[in-house]
Amino acid sequence: MAVANATTAAAAEPRLKREVGLVGLLFVSVGSIIGSGWLFGALTASQIAGPAVLISWVLGGAGMMLLALAHAELGGMYPVAGGSARFPMIAFGSLIGFAGGWFAFLGAVTTAPIEVEAAIQYSSNYLSGLTTTSGGTPVLTFEGYVVAAVLMLVFSIINVMGVKWLSETNKVVVWWKIFIPVLTVIVLLISAVHPHNFSSTGGFMPFGWKGVFLAIPGAVIFSYLGFEQAIQLGGESQNPRRNIPLAVIGSMVIGIVLYIALQVAYIAALEPSSLSKGWDQVAFGGKGATFGPFAGLATALGVGWLATLLYIDAVISPFGTGLLYVGTSARLTFGMGRNRYVPKGFAMLTTRGVPVFAITFSFLLGMIVFLPFPGWQQLVGFISSATVLAYGIVPLALGALRKQEPDRPRPYRLPAGSVTAPLAFIVANEVLLFSGWAVVWKLIVAILIGFALLAISSATSKPEERPQLDWHQATWLWPYLLGMSVISYLSSFSTSTMSKIPLLGLNGPVNDLHFGVDVAVVAVYSLVIYWLAMRTRLPDERTRAYVEAALVEAESEDEVGT
Repeated sequence: MAVANATTAAAAEPRLKREVGLVGLLFVSVGSIIGSGWLFGALTASQIAGPAVLISWVLGGAGMMLLALAHAELGGMYPVAGGSARFPMIAFGSLIGFAGGWFAFLGAVTTAPIEVEAAIQYSSNYLSGLTTTSGGTPVLTFEGYVVAAVLMLVFSIINVMGVKWLSETNKVVVWWKIFIPVLTVIVLLISAVHPHNFSSTGGFMPFGWKGVFLAIPGAVIFSYLGFEQAIQLGGESQNPRRNIPLAVIGSMVIGIVLYIALQVAYIAALEPSSLSKGWDQVAFGGKGATFGPFAGLATALGVGWLATLLYIDAVISPFGTGLLYVGTSARLTFGMGRNRYVPKGFAMLTTRGVPVFAITFSFLLGMIVFLPFPGWQQLVGFISSATVLAYGIVPLALGALRKQEPDRPRPYRLPAGSVTAPLAFIVANEVLLFSGWAVVWKLIVAILIGFALLAISSATSKPEERPQLDWHQATWLWPYLLGMSVISYLSSFSTSTMSKIPLLGLNGPVNDLHFGVDVAVVAVYSLVIYWLAMRTRLPDERTRAYVEAALVEAESEDEVGT
Protein backbone atom coordinates (compact mmCIF):
# COMPACT_ATOMS: atom_id res chain seq x y z
CA MET A 1 0.00 0.00 0.00
CA ALA A 2 2.82 2.44 0.86
CA VAL A 3 4.46 1.79 -2.49
CA ALA A 4 1.17 2.23 -4.32
CA ASN A 5 0.61 5.55 -2.57
CA ALA A 6 4.13 6.66 -3.46
CA THR A 7 3.52 5.77 -7.10
CA THR A 8 0.23 7.70 -7.17
CA ALA A 9 1.89 10.73 -5.56
CA ALA A 10 4.80 10.56 -7.98
CA ALA A 11 2.40 10.60 -10.93
CA ALA A 12 0.50 13.61 -9.58
CA GLU A 13 3.42 15.86 -8.58
CA PRO A 14 6.17 17.62 -10.54
CA ARG A 15 9.24 15.42 -10.80
CA LEU A 16 12.96 15.72 -11.24
CA LYS A 17 14.05 15.46 -14.87
CA ARG A 18 16.79 13.12 -16.11
CA GLU A 19 18.67 15.58 -18.31
CA VAL A 20 22.33 15.14 -17.27
CA GLY A 21 24.47 12.83 -19.43
CA LEU A 22 27.81 11.17 -18.65
CA VAL A 23 30.01 14.17 -19.47
CA GLY A 24 27.71 16.50 -17.55
CA LEU A 25 27.73 14.16 -14.54
CA LEU A 26 31.52 13.72 -14.64
CA PHE A 27 32.02 17.46 -14.91
CA VAL A 28 29.69 18.10 -11.98
CA SER A 29 32.05 16.09 -9.76
CA VAL A 30 35.25 17.38 -11.38
CA GLY A 31 33.99 20.95 -11.14
CA SER A 32 33.37 20.48 -7.44
CA ILE A 33 36.82 18.99 -6.81
CA ILE A 34 38.64 21.76 -8.69
CA GLY A 35 37.56 24.81 -6.72
CA SER A 36 39.28 27.09 -4.26
CA GLY A 37 41.30 24.12 -2.99
CA TRP A 38 43.69 24.33 -5.92
CA LEU A 39 44.16 28.08 -5.41
CA PHE A 40 45.16 27.83 -1.73
CA GLY A 41 45.72 24.11 -1.01
CA ALA A 42 49.39 23.83 -2.04
CA LEU A 43 50.43 26.79 0.14
CA THR A 44 48.30 25.90 3.16
CA ALA A 45 49.25 22.21 3.15
CA SER A 46 52.99 22.85 2.73
CA GLN A 47 52.89 25.34 5.62
CA ILE A 48 51.70 22.45 7.80
CA ALA A 49 53.86 19.59 6.51
CA GLY A 50 56.67 21.06 4.38
CA PRO A 51 57.76 18.98 1.34
CA ALA A 52 56.37 15.87 3.08
CA VAL A 53 52.96 17.25 2.14
CA LEU A 54 53.36 15.07 -0.96
CA ILE A 55 52.78 12.10 1.33
CA SER A 56 49.68 13.88 2.65
CA TRP A 57 48.29 14.23 -0.88
CA VAL A 58 48.96 10.55 -1.63
CA LEU A 59 47.46 9.29 1.65
CA GLY A 60 44.52 11.65 1.43
CA GLY A 61 43.92 10.73 -2.19
CA ALA A 62 44.03 7.00 -1.43
CA GLY A 63 41.61 7.42 1.48
CA MET A 64 39.21 9.53 -0.52
CA MET A 65 39.34 7.13 -3.45
CA LEU A 66 38.38 4.31 -1.10
CA LEU A 67 35.38 6.32 0.11
CA ALA A 68 34.51 7.24 -3.48
CA LEU A 69 34.48 3.57 -4.51
CA ALA A 70 31.98 2.79 -1.75
CA HIS A 71 29.78 5.63 -3.01
CA ALA A 72 30.13 4.39 -6.60
CA GLU A 73 28.65 0.98 -5.78
CA LEU A 74 25.61 2.40 -3.99
CA GLY A 75 25.13 5.23 -6.48
CA GLY A 76 24.86 2.75 -9.34
CA MET A 77 22.43 0.55 -7.38
CA TYR A 78 20.13 3.32 -6.12
CA PRO A 79 20.13 6.33 -8.49
CA VAL A 80 17.96 8.74 -6.48
CA ALA A 81 18.32 12.44 -5.69
CA GLY A 82 20.29 13.33 -2.55
CA GLY A 83 21.72 9.84 -2.21
CA SER A 84 23.89 10.74 0.80
CA ALA A 85 20.69 11.30 2.76
CA ARG A 86 19.10 8.10 1.54
CA PHE A 87 21.61 5.23 1.35
CA PRO A 88 21.98 5.17 5.16
CA MET A 89 18.17 5.18 5.51
CA ILE A 90 17.85 2.13 3.26
CA ALA A 91 20.34 0.22 5.42
CA PHE A 92 19.62 1.49 8.93
CA GLY A 93 16.29 3.30 8.88
CA SER A 94 15.10 6.85 9.16
CA LEU A 95 17.11 8.15 12.11
CA ILE A 96 20.45 7.17 10.57
CA GLY A 97 19.17 8.40 7.22
CA PHE A 98 18.54 11.79 8.73
CA ALA A 99 21.97 11.80 10.39
CA GLY A 100 23.73 10.99 7.11
CA GLY A 101 21.75 13.64 5.27
CA TRP A 102 22.37 16.27 7.93
CA PHE A 103 26.12 15.59 8.03
CA ALA A 104 26.29 15.93 4.24
CA PHE A 105 24.15 19.06 4.33
CA LEU A 106 26.45 20.72 6.87
CA GLY A 107 29.40 20.23 4.53
CA ALA A 108 27.54 21.25 1.37
CA VAL A 109 25.77 24.35 2.64
CA THR A 110 29.05 25.83 3.93
CA THR A 111 31.00 25.10 0.74
CA ALA A 112 29.36 27.72 -1.49
CA PRO A 113 30.26 30.51 1.00
CA ILE A 114 33.89 29.37 1.23
CA GLU A 115 34.18 29.40 -2.57
CA VAL A 116 32.80 32.94 -2.64
CA GLU A 117 35.31 33.97 0.04
CA ALA A 118 38.15 32.44 -1.99
CA ALA A 119 37.17 34.46 -5.06
CA ILE A 120 36.93 37.67 -3.04
CA GLN A 121 40.21 36.97 -1.22
CA TYR A 122 42.11 36.56 -4.51
CA SER A 123 40.33 39.63 -5.94
CA SER A 124 41.66 41.72 -3.07
CA ASN A 125 44.95 41.94 -4.94
CA TYR A 126 43.34 44.34 -7.41
CA LEU A 127 40.01 45.32 -5.79
CA SER A 128 40.65 47.09 -2.49
CA GLY A 129 38.06 47.33 0.24
CA LEU A 130 36.56 43.83 -0.03
CA THR A 131 38.72 42.28 2.70
CA THR A 132 40.74 43.39 5.66
CA THR A 133 43.28 41.56 7.79
CA SER A 134 42.35 40.51 11.32
CA GLY A 135 44.85 38.52 13.37
CA GLY A 136 46.90 37.90 10.23
CA THR A 137 43.90 36.40 8.40
CA PRO A 138 41.90 38.04 5.58
CA VAL A 139 38.23 38.60 6.52
CA LEU A 140 35.32 40.21 4.65
CA THR A 141 34.48 43.88 5.01
CA PHE A 142 30.89 45.17 4.68
CA GLU A 143 31.50 45.80 0.97
CA GLY A 144 32.90 42.28 0.65
CA TYR A 145 29.78 40.89 2.32
CA VAL A 146 27.58 42.70 -0.23
CA VAL A 147 29.60 41.25 -3.12
CA ALA A 148 29.34 37.82 -1.51
CA ALA A 149 25.56 38.20 -1.30
CA VAL A 150 25.35 39.06 -5.00
CA LEU A 151 27.42 36.00 -5.98
CA MET A 152 25.32 33.71 -3.79
CA LEU A 153 22.18 35.15 -5.40
CA VAL A 154 23.56 34.46 -8.89
CA PHE A 155 24.28 30.83 -7.86
CA SER A 156 20.70 30.47 -6.68
CA ILE A 157 19.15 31.99 -9.80
CA ILE A 158 21.06 29.63 -12.13
CA ASN A 159 19.98 26.66 -10.00
CA VAL A 160 16.34 27.78 -10.08
CA MET A 161 16.46 27.84 -13.89
CA GLY A 162 16.77 24.04 -13.88
CA VAL A 163 19.30 21.22 -13.75
CA LYS A 164 20.02 21.41 -17.50
CA TRP A 165 21.06 25.05 -17.12
CA LEU A 166 23.19 24.04 -14.15
CA SER A 167 24.85 21.19 -16.06
CA GLU A 168 25.48 23.11 -19.28
CA THR A 169 26.82 26.18 -17.44
CA ASN A 170 29.12 23.93 -15.44
CA LYS A 171 30.48 22.17 -18.56
CA VAL A 172 31.82 25.45 -19.95
CA VAL A 173 33.35 26.42 -16.61
CA VAL A 174 35.01 23.03 -16.00
CA TRP A 175 36.93 23.05 -19.29
CA TRP A 176 38.50 26.31 -18.13
CA LYS A 177 39.02 24.96 -14.59
CA ILE A 178 41.01 21.99 -15.91
CA PHE A 179 43.02 24.02 -18.42
CA ILE A 180 44.33 26.71 -16.03
CA PRO A 181 45.77 24.37 -13.32
CA VAL A 182 47.40 22.19 -15.99
CA LEU A 183 48.87 25.29 -17.64
CA THR A 184 50.11 26.49 -14.25
CA VAL A 185 51.95 23.22 -13.61
CA ILE A 186 53.64 23.34 -17.02
CA VAL A 187 54.65 27.01 -16.83
CA LEU A 188 56.01 26.78 -13.28
CA LEU A 189 58.10 23.70 -14.05
CA ILE A 190 59.49 25.37 -17.17
CA SER A 191 60.19 28.67 -15.37
CA ALA A 192 62.01 27.36 -12.30
CA VAL A 193 62.92 24.04 -10.70
CA HIS A 194 64.81 24.05 -7.38
CA PRO A 195 65.32 20.38 -6.37
CA HIS A 196 66.90 21.39 -3.06
CA ASN A 197 63.53 22.77 -1.90
CA PHE A 198 62.43 19.20 -1.27
CA SER A 199 65.15 18.65 1.35
CA SER A 200 66.27 22.08 2.64
CA THR A 201 64.85 24.16 5.52
CA GLY A 202 64.40 21.36 8.00
CA GLY A 203 64.62 18.48 5.53
CA PHE A 204 61.87 16.65 3.68
CA MET A 205 59.74 16.24 6.81
CA PRO A 206 60.37 19.36 8.94
CA PHE A 207 57.22 18.91 11.02
CA GLY A 208 57.40 15.12 11.33
CA TRP A 209 54.66 12.60 10.67
CA LYS A 210 52.22 14.60 12.74
CA GLY A 211 52.56 17.46 10.26
CA VAL A 212 51.81 15.00 7.45
CA PHE A 213 48.58 13.94 9.16
CA LEU A 214 47.58 17.48 10.17
CA ALA A 215 47.84 18.62 6.54
CA ILE A 216 45.25 16.03 5.49
CA PRO A 217 42.22 17.75 7.08
CA GLY A 218 43.94 21.14 6.98
CA ALA A 219 43.88 21.42 3.17
CA VAL A 220 44.19 18.08 1.38
CA ILE A 221 40.78 16.57 2.14
CA PHE A 222 39.00 19.86 1.44
CA SER A 223 40.62 19.98 -2.00
CA TYR A 224 39.48 16.43 -2.82
CA LEU A 225 35.86 16.96 -1.73
CA GLY A 226 33.21 16.85 -4.43
CA PHE A 227 33.14 13.40 -6.03
CA GLU A 228 29.73 12.81 -4.41
CA GLN A 229 28.09 15.51 -6.55
CA ALA A 230 27.29 12.88 -9.18
CA ILE A 231 25.56 10.89 -6.43
CA GLN A 232 23.40 13.83 -5.36
CA LEU A 233 22.19 14.34 -8.94
CA GLY A 234 21.36 10.64 -9.24
CA GLY A 235 17.68 11.41 -9.77
CA GLU A 236 18.48 13.75 -12.66
CA SER A 237 21.08 11.73 -14.60
CA GLN A 238 20.64 9.72 -17.79
CA ASN A 239 21.59 6.02 -17.65
CA PRO A 240 22.54 6.52 -13.98
CA ARG A 241 23.48 2.92 -13.23
CA ARG A 242 26.38 3.20 -15.66
CA ASN A 243 27.16 6.89 -15.52
CA ILE A 244 27.22 7.49 -11.75
CA PRO A 245 30.06 5.04 -10.97
CA LEU A 246 32.05 6.28 -13.97
CA ALA A 247 31.62 9.92 -12.91
CA VAL A 248 32.52 9.29 -9.26
CA ILE A 249 35.65 7.23 -9.97
CA GLY A 250 36.77 9.30 -12.97
CA SER A 251 36.53 12.60 -11.09
CA MET A 252 38.69 11.30 -8.23
CA VAL A 253 41.39 10.05 -10.63
CA ILE A 254 41.52 13.48 -12.29
CA GLY A 255 41.59 15.27 -8.92
CA ILE A 256 44.39 13.14 -7.42
CA VAL A 257 46.68 13.49 -10.44
CA LEU A 258 46.08 17.22 -10.74
CA TYR A 259 46.61 18.11 -7.06
CA ILE A 260 49.81 16.10 -6.69
CA ALA A 261 51.19 17.74 -9.86
CA LEU A 262 50.28 21.21 -8.53
CA GLN A 263 52.03 20.53 -5.22
CA VAL A 264 55.20 19.30 -6.94
CA ALA A 265 55.25 22.37 -9.21
CA TYR A 266 54.66 24.72 -6.27
CA ILE A 267 57.50 23.33 -4.15
CA ALA A 268 59.92 23.11 -7.08
CA ALA A 269 59.24 26.64 -8.33
CA LEU A 270 59.63 28.43 -4.98
CA GLU A 271 62.63 30.72 -4.80
CA PRO A 272 64.82 29.25 -2.00
CA SER A 273 65.09 32.67 -0.36
CA SER A 274 61.31 32.66 0.22
CA LEU A 275 61.87 29.75 2.63
CA SER A 276 64.34 31.65 4.80
CA LYS A 277 61.90 31.79 7.73
CA GLY A 278 60.62 28.25 7.27
CA TRP A 279 57.77 26.55 5.44
CA ASP A 280 55.14 27.99 7.76
CA GLN A 281 56.11 31.56 6.83
CA VAL A 282 56.56 31.46 3.05
CA ALA A 283 56.70 34.96 1.56
CA PHE A 284 56.67 36.14 -2.06
CA GLY A 285 56.56 39.83 -1.27
CA GLY A 286 53.44 41.95 -1.16
CA LYS A 287 50.16 40.16 -0.56
CA GLY A 288 50.94 37.14 -2.70
CA ALA A 289 51.37 34.49 -0.03
CA THR A 290 48.25 35.48 1.88
CA PHE A 291 45.84 36.52 -0.86
CA GLY A 292 46.94 34.40 -3.84
CA PRO A 293 49.89 31.99 -3.57
CA PHE A 294 50.11 30.79 -7.18
CA ALA A 295 49.58 34.30 -8.55
CA GLY A 296 52.22 35.59 -6.13
CA LEU A 297 54.61 32.87 -7.24
CA ALA A 298 54.00 33.62 -10.94
CA THR A 299 54.65 37.31 -10.32
CA ALA A 300 57.88 36.53 -8.46
CA LEU A 301 59.03 34.40 -11.39
CA GLY A 302 58.30 37.20 -13.84
CA VAL A 303 55.42 35.37 -15.54
CA GLY A 304 52.96 38.23 -15.28
CA TRP A 305 50.57 36.92 -17.93
CA LEU A 306 50.06 33.72 -15.90
CA ALA A 307 49.35 35.78 -12.79
CA THR A 308 46.67 37.64 -14.75
CA LEU A 309 45.06 34.36 -15.85
CA LEU A 310 45.19 33.12 -12.26
CA TYR A 311 43.39 36.20 -10.99
CA ILE A 312 40.70 35.59 -13.60
CA ASP A 313 40.51 31.92 -12.67
CA ALA A 314 40.29 32.88 -9.00
CA VAL A 315 36.79 34.10 -9.80
CA ILE A 316 35.80 31.40 -12.29
CA SER A 317 36.92 28.27 -10.36
CA PRO A 318 35.25 29.14 -7.04
CA PHE A 319 32.21 30.43 -8.94
CA GLY A 320 31.73 27.06 -10.64
CA THR A 321 32.13 25.09 -7.42
CA GLY A 322 29.88 27.41 -5.40
CA LEU A 323 27.23 27.13 -8.11
CA LEU A 324 27.26 23.33 -7.82
CA TYR A 325 27.15 23.24 -4.03
CA VAL A 326 24.10 25.48 -3.83
CA GLY A 327 22.43 22.84 -5.98
CA THR A 328 23.81 19.98 -3.89
CA SER A 329 22.72 21.38 -0.53
CA ALA A 330 19.27 22.05 -1.99
CA ARG A 331 18.97 18.45 -3.23
CA LEU A 332 20.02 17.13 0.16
CA THR A 333 17.25 19.08 1.88
CA PHE A 334 14.94 17.95 -0.93
CA GLY A 335 15.88 14.33 -0.16
CA MET A 336 15.30 14.87 3.58
CA GLY A 337 11.97 16.50 2.75
CA ARG A 338 10.97 13.48 0.65
CA ASN A 339 11.84 11.30 3.65
CA ARG A 340 9.82 13.63 5.94
CA TYR A 341 12.75 14.48 8.21
CA VAL A 342 12.19 18.19 7.60
CA PRO A 343 9.00 20.08 6.64
CA LYS A 344 7.50 18.83 3.36
CA GLY A 345 7.92 22.28 1.77
CA PHE A 346 11.57 21.37 1.13
CA ALA A 347 10.39 18.56 -1.19
CA MET A 348 8.24 20.85 -3.32
CA LEU A 349 9.22 21.14 -6.99
CA THR A 350 8.40 23.75 -9.57
CA THR A 351 6.95 22.78 -12.95
CA ARG A 352 10.57 22.77 -14.20
CA GLY A 353 11.40 20.04 -11.67
CA VAL A 354 13.44 22.36 -9.41
CA PRO A 355 13.37 22.33 -5.55
CA VAL A 356 13.05 26.13 -5.35
CA PHE A 357 12.26 26.33 -1.61
CA ALA A 358 15.31 24.19 -0.79
CA ILE A 359 17.50 26.40 -3.01
CA THR A 360 16.24 29.53 -1.24
CA PHE A 361 16.97 27.96 2.14
CA SER A 362 20.54 27.13 1.05
CA PHE A 363 21.04 30.74 -0.06
CA LEU A 364 19.87 32.13 3.30
CA LEU A 365 21.98 29.72 5.34
CA GLY A 366 25.00 30.49 3.18
CA MET A 367 24.62 34.18 3.97
CA ILE A 368 24.51 33.38 7.69
CA VAL A 369 27.66 31.24 7.42
CA PHE A 370 29.65 34.31 6.30
CA LEU A 371 29.12 35.88 9.72
CA PRO A 372 30.81 33.36 12.09
CA PHE A 373 33.34 32.22 9.46
CA PRO A 374 34.49 35.38 7.66
CA GLY A 375 37.70 33.94 6.17
CA TRP A 376 38.66 31.01 3.91
CA GLN A 377 40.90 29.17 6.35
CA GLN A 378 38.34 29.32 9.18
CA LEU A 379 35.91 27.19 7.19
CA VAL A 380 38.22 24.54 5.73
CA GLY A 381 38.47 22.26 8.76
CA PHE A 382 34.75 22.37 9.52
CA ILE A 383 33.69 21.62 5.93
CA SER A 384 36.20 18.79 5.60
CA SER A 385 35.13 17.15 8.86
CA ALA A 386 31.38 17.47 8.26
CA THR A 387 31.66 16.08 4.73
CA VAL A 388 33.97 13.22 5.69
CA LEU A 389 31.63 12.33 8.56
CA ALA A 390 28.86 12.01 5.96
CA TYR A 391 31.18 10.03 3.69
CA GLY A 392 31.98 7.67 6.56
CA ILE A 393 28.40 6.51 7.04
CA VAL A 394 28.22 5.29 3.43
CA PRO A 395 30.70 2.39 3.96
CA LEU A 396 28.52 1.31 6.89
CA ALA A 397 25.50 1.35 4.57
CA LEU A 398 27.49 -0.57 1.96
CA GLY A 399 28.48 -3.26 4.46
CA ALA A 400 24.89 -3.63 5.64
CA LEU A 401 23.40 -3.70 2.12
CA ARG A 402 25.86 -6.38 1.05
CA LYS A 403 24.05 -8.55 3.63
CA GLN A 404 20.52 -7.20 3.13
CA GLU A 405 20.46 -7.21 -0.67
CA PRO A 406 23.19 -9.59 -1.83
CA ASP A 407 21.44 -10.32 -5.15
CA ARG A 408 20.72 -6.71 -6.16
CA PRO A 409 22.48 -5.95 -9.53
CA ARG A 410 25.59 -3.87 -8.95
CA PRO A 411 26.88 -2.07 -12.09
CA TYR A 412 30.07 -1.45 -10.11
CA ARG A 413 31.10 -3.71 -7.23
CA LEU A 414 33.76 -2.65 -4.73
CA PRO A 415 36.40 -5.43 -4.57
CA ALA A 416 36.76 -7.26 -1.23
CA GLY A 417 33.88 -5.27 0.26
CA SER A 418 34.02 -7.08 3.62
CA VAL A 419 37.51 -5.60 4.10
CA THR A 420 37.39 -2.34 2.15
CA ALA A 421 34.10 -1.12 3.65
CA PRO A 422 35.34 -1.13 7.30
CA LEU A 423 38.71 0.22 6.11
CA ALA A 424 36.92 3.16 4.46
CA PHE A 425 35.05 3.80 7.73
CA ILE A 426 38.38 3.86 9.60
CA VAL A 427 39.80 6.34 7.07
CA ALA A 428 36.90 8.73 7.60
CA ASN A 429 37.29 8.62 11.38
CA GLU A 430 41.05 9.17 11.22
CA VAL A 431 40.44 12.34 9.20
CA LEU A 432 38.00 13.44 11.89
CA LEU A 433 40.69 12.82 14.52
CA PHE A 434 43.30 14.78 12.55
CA SER A 435 40.89 17.75 12.38
CA GLY A 436 41.43 18.33 16.11
CA TRP A 437 39.17 19.03 19.03
CA ALA A 438 38.81 22.69 17.95
CA VAL A 439 36.79 21.51 14.94
CA VAL A 440 35.16 18.43 16.46
CA TRP A 441 33.33 20.24 19.26
CA LYS A 442 31.83 22.73 16.79
CA LEU A 443 30.76 19.86 14.58
CA ILE A 444 29.08 18.10 17.50
CA VAL A 445 27.15 21.30 18.33
CA ALA A 446 25.98 21.52 14.69
CA ILE A 447 24.89 17.87 14.81
CA LEU A 448 22.87 18.48 17.99
CA ILE A 449 21.14 21.42 16.30
CA GLY A 450 20.16 19.08 13.47
CA PHE A 451 18.58 16.57 15.84
CA ALA A 452 16.76 19.41 17.58
CA LEU A 453 15.27 20.41 14.22
CA LEU A 454 14.22 16.80 13.61
CA ALA A 455 12.51 16.75 17.00
CA ILE A 456 10.68 20.01 16.24
CA SER A 457 9.61 18.74 12.82
CA SER A 458 8.28 15.51 14.33
CA ALA A 459 6.47 17.33 17.15
CA THR A 460 4.73 19.72 14.75
CA SER A 461 3.77 17.15 12.08
CA LYS A 462 0.62 15.07 11.87
CA PRO A 463 1.16 11.52 13.18
CA GLU A 464 0.62 10.02 9.72
CA GLU A 465 3.33 12.31 8.26
CA ARG A 466 6.03 11.42 10.78
CA PRO A 467 8.71 8.99 9.62
CA GLN A 468 9.29 5.84 11.61
CA LEU A 469 12.65 6.66 13.21
CA ASP A 470 13.94 3.09 13.69
CA TRP A 471 15.57 3.79 17.06
CA HIS A 472 16.99 0.32 17.52
CA GLN A 473 18.90 0.47 14.23
CA ALA A 474 20.50 3.74 15.42
CA THR A 475 21.88 2.11 18.58
CA TRP A 476 25.45 2.49 17.31
CA LEU A 477 25.16 6.23 16.49
CA TRP A 478 25.28 7.55 20.06
CA PRO A 479 28.38 5.66 21.23
CA TYR A 480 29.99 6.54 17.89
CA LEU A 481 29.56 10.31 18.28
CA LEU A 482 30.31 10.28 22.02
CA GLY A 483 33.33 8.02 21.64
CA MET A 484 34.87 10.04 18.82
CA SER A 485 34.33 13.22 20.85
CA VAL A 486 36.09 11.76 23.89
CA ILE A 487 38.98 10.38 21.84
CA SER A 488 39.39 13.73 20.07
CA TYR A 489 39.38 15.59 23.40
CA LEU A 490 42.04 13.29 24.84
CA SER A 491 44.13 13.13 21.68
CA SER A 492 47.34 14.87 20.66
CA PHE A 493 45.81 16.97 17.89
CA SER A 494 45.34 20.75 18.06
CA THR A 495 46.36 22.96 20.97
CA SER A 496 44.57 23.89 24.16
CA THR A 497 44.37 27.57 23.20
CA MET A 498 42.64 26.68 19.92
CA SER A 499 40.37 24.07 21.42
CA LYS A 500 38.58 25.70 24.32
CA ILE A 501 34.79 25.46 24.52
CA PRO A 502 33.94 28.86 26.06
CA LEU A 503 30.55 27.93 27.50
CA LEU A 504 31.80 24.76 29.17
CA GLY A 505 35.30 25.88 30.06
CA LEU A 506 36.78 22.73 28.56
CA ASN A 507 40.31 22.88 27.19
CA GLY A 508 41.61 20.18 24.94
CA PRO A 509 43.08 18.04 23.79
CA VAL A 510 44.85 17.10 27.00
CA ASN A 511 47.23 14.73 25.17
CA ASP A 512 46.45 11.76 27.41
CA LEU A 513 46.45 9.77 24.18
CA HIS A 514 49.83 10.53 22.64
CA PHE A 515 50.42 10.78 18.91
CA GLY A 516 50.26 7.33 17.37
CA VAL A 517 48.28 5.89 20.26
CA ASP A 518 45.29 8.09 19.40
CA VAL A 519 45.49 6.98 15.75
CA ALA A 520 45.45 3.32 16.80
CA VAL A 521 42.59 3.86 19.26
CA VAL A 522 40.43 5.42 16.54
CA ALA A 523 41.11 2.47 14.21
CA VAL A 524 40.11 -0.09 16.85
CA TYR A 525 37.08 1.93 17.97
CA SER A 526 35.93 2.26 14.36
CA LEU A 527 35.94 -1.52 13.96
CA VAL A 528 33.86 -1.86 17.14
CA ILE A 529 31.28 0.62 15.84
CA TYR A 530 31.26 -1.08 12.42
CA TRP A 531 30.57 -4.44 14.08
CA LEU A 532 27.76 -2.93 16.19
CA ALA A 533 26.21 -1.26 13.14
CA MET A 534 26.17 -4.53 11.21
CA ARG A 535 24.48 -6.23 14.17
CA THR A 536 21.73 -3.61 14.40
CA ARG A 537 21.00 -3.06 10.69
CA LEU A 538 17.42 -3.12 9.44
CA PRO A 539 15.76 -6.48 8.91
CA ASP A 540 15.97 -7.53 5.28
CA GLU A 541 12.26 -7.09 4.62
CA ARG A 542 12.30 -3.52 5.95
CA THR A 543 15.25 -2.68 3.74
CA ARG A 544 13.46 -4.11 0.70
CA ALA A 545 10.43 -1.92 1.47
CA TYR A 546 12.61 1.21 1.63
CA VAL A 547 14.39 0.20 -1.58
CA GLU A 548 11.11 -0.45 -3.39
CA ALA A 549 9.80 2.99 -2.46
CA ALA A 550 13.05 4.68 -3.54
CA LEU A 551 13.16 2.85 -6.87
CA VAL A 552 9.50 3.63 -7.60
CA GLU A 553 10.55 7.28 -7.45
CA ALA A 554 13.60 6.63 -9.64
CA GLU A 555 11.53 4.76 -12.23
CA SER A 556 8.99 7.59 -12.41
CA GLU A 557 11.89 9.98 -13.05
CA ASP A 558 13.20 7.64 -15.77
CA GLU A 559 9.86 7.95 -17.53
CA VAL A 560 10.08 11.74 -17.45
CA GLY A 561 13.62 11.76 -18.78
CA THR A 562 12.92 9.46 -21.72
